[in-house]
Amino acid sequence: MASSIDSFPTVDQGSGGGGTNILTLHHDVLQTHVLTRLDGPTLSSTSCASSTLHSLSSDPKLWIDICESTWPSTTDPRMRDVIGSFPSGHRSLFSDSFPLLAPNHDPASPIPQPDRPSNATKELISAVDIHYKNRLIFSKVLNVETESGWFLGSPFILDLMSPKDSIPTQIKHNDRVEEDDEFLKDLEKNMTLSWIAVDPNLTRSGNLSSRTPISVDRHWLTGDVQLKYVTILTGDRQSPSEYVQCEIVVTCGGCEGEEMHVREVSLQIEDLEGRCLSGRDSLVILQRAMESGKREKVREGEEGKARYKNFKQMRKERRARKHRKEKVIDMGCVAVMVALFLAYWSYVLYLR
Repeated sequence: MASSIDSFPTVDQGSGGGGTNILTLHHDVLQTHVLTRLDGPTLSSTSCASSTLHSLSSDPKLWIDICESTWPSTTDPRMRDVIGSFPSGHRSLFSDSFPLLAPNHDPASPIPQPDRPSNATKELISAVDIHYKNRLIFSKVLNVETESGWFLGSPFILDLMSPKDSIPTQIKHNDRVEEDDEFLKDLEKNMTLSWIAVDPNLTRSGNLSSRTPISVDRHWLTGDVQLKYVTILTGDRQSPSEYVQCEIVVTCGGCEGEEMHVREVSLQIEDLEGRCLSGRDSLVILQRAMESGKREKVREGEEGKARYKNFKQMRKERRARKHRKEKVIDMGCVAVMVALFLAYWSYVLYLR
């Protein structure tokens, strides 16, 4: 696919050396041989170039092809039904989900949003795709019912696979010590993940993944490879949830020299104190992010890692403040107990 509108061809005008605008081409030629070769971001830019290109770029078939090639999970019948209710169908989904979510306000400023999830929201849909070197290795759609007391009160943890599931990746597993670092770096560079959360009631969506892993490590006990994809979102002002992290963990394992398998894909949302948020609190934050969250172009590696590092630093500072506060309270309690002890014995000695 082309990556820039500047790559559009011009048509020579003979010996004059001039060129004509691409719009002189027949519209069928533009749609069939030019616009179909563009990726999503380029097609979006093209639609802003002129009213004619905007009209041609609004063809639903173009956006269906782009979304389904980018996220194969959108071919699922449930996803197609939900996307059909979006204002501009697949184009709306791409606009919401291709840019990644990011914190969008100063924690000191007020958040004029409800403190509970929309009562009309009955389910949350997750469309997940994992690629290795642009080759699909995992795709799944998960529906979660959000009205029950069990969901609202329990920790928000979504597991896409059962303990017995194992998905082959066509990636040769390598755990030799001398080659392990290179193997993990290759996974960090080439294994990408998209986790699109969709609220059918709001007809909005958002991508909760950092696209590339924030970290790739081996589990200290099992030796399985764990890839973490993290997005930092705005939470509730003046609370441990003023910022939260959406952490997606992909666990892969296998024997040396054999094909590596995906064994676990899960998501949870944690606050600055490391606590897993409840379904109720998580749903409020996700709905807020879908409706009014800041969206950025795809972050490649370093920017996402820097944001995650800042989050961990904030968590460390908060824990240090909490520890100091608890220490002061403990010292105050000890002082009161000593004062009471001295007062008691002073009273006893006085009576004698």
